Amino acid sequence: MKLPVYLDNHATTPMDPEVLKVMLPYFTDVFGNAASRNHEYGWTAEAAVEKARGQVAALIGATDKEVIFTSGATESNNLAIIGAAEMYKDKGNHIITTPVEHKAVLDTCHYLESKGYQITFLPVDATGRVNPEDVRKAITDKTILVSVMMANNEIGSVNPIAAIGAVCKEKGVLFHTDAVQGAGKVEIDVQKMGIDLLSLTAHKIYGPKGIGALYVRRKAPRVRLAPLVHGGGHERGMRSGTLNVPGIVGFGKAAELARVNLPSENARLSKMRDRMWAGLQAELDELHLNGHPTERLPNNLNVSFAYVEGESLMMGMKEIAVSSGSACTSASLEPSYVLKAVGVGDELAHSSIRFGLGRFTTDEEIDFAMKKTIQTVKKLRDLSPLYEMVKEGVDLRSVQWTGHP
Repeated sequence: MKLPVYLDNHATTPMDPEVLKVMLPYFTDVFGNAASRNHEYGWTAEAAVEKARGQVAALIGATDKEVIFTSGATESNNLAIIGAAEMYKDKGNHIITTPVEHKAVLDTCHYLESKGYQITFLPVDATGRVNPEDVRKAITDKTILVSVMMANNEIGSVNPIAAIGAVCKEKGVLFHTDAVQGAGKVEIDVQKMGIDLLSLTAHKIYGPKGIGALYVRRKAPRVRLAPLVHGGGHERGMRSGTLNVPGIVGFGKAAELARVNLPSENARLSKMRDRMWAGLQAELDELHLNGHPTERLPNNLNVSFAYVEGESLMMGMKEIAVSSGSACTSASLEPSYVLKAVGVGDELAHSSIRFGLGRFTTDEEIDFAMKKTIQTVKKLRDLSPLYEMVKEGVDLRSVQWTGHP
């Protein structure tokens, strides 16, 4: 068993060897530009790109021509939201989203807010999910886009995407979902779910970093976007730039593997995840599961360990690679904005750890992680006067704390 044990698969995933294998020739032997239409090098590269486009499309129930390749999910989210906002600004200036979205969505919406757009941040329930009826109530005649993530990157809760999509279709409003965490773990059908725009990235499904995609619906309705990147008219004019052929080929293979392995992988990961949760509960008290108990990603376990400081816990178990929040905000000492949005207090939010299981996680690694987590929590709680007081029956809310002048 290799240490540290990697349980941070929401942040990124190791590349599947099968993905690397199909990519390698495109760095050396098959090096053509997919936009070179005059010779075999270009034709071969273009054919590889189109094959991968079909593989990515198949993962989400789309058609090949509805997949636009980008540099990653951050760009896909920016293109979907800003592109729609600029293209449909004559129709309205109102966008609906949630406070628990990834920063790539939140910061993009705040940017548009600074440009005069109206942004509604819908509340989420205690499990981090959106009520479709709240979406319906928030839509006005100025609403041009609803953006709700498929699954949360911190607490793993999966939103009722099909129901939200149905509301948007009924109201004639475009629906975007950031499906970065859901792809490969949630069955996705953009038609049945009423999705008009969907963001993906390869490195969350055992593919390479630096390559993503945006699904853009072609009919009923035909969605149009103002481009963010100009020059050359690549990708149906929505995203100019020389295509990253090796990355795209790898993304295609990763998408194919994710689609084929989804049922068996979900069953294995959820079983392993549930075993870990049961093991922690058997040895520790004062645990709080963050996120929905059942409508959640099969590989996600986000737990608050009361009376233990999260950073101290992570320092105490350096043999396990985990996160105390999303990878993009882990440098911040502020408690997770996602946990705050679902009503978790600062103390509990500071004590939360996200375990992210993956394709290559083994039972031996789970056993090791459980044992190490339990040992570290018990050790830290032995040093905690607050935990000792609680065990003695003291209600901490009734304590009158005094400080020295």
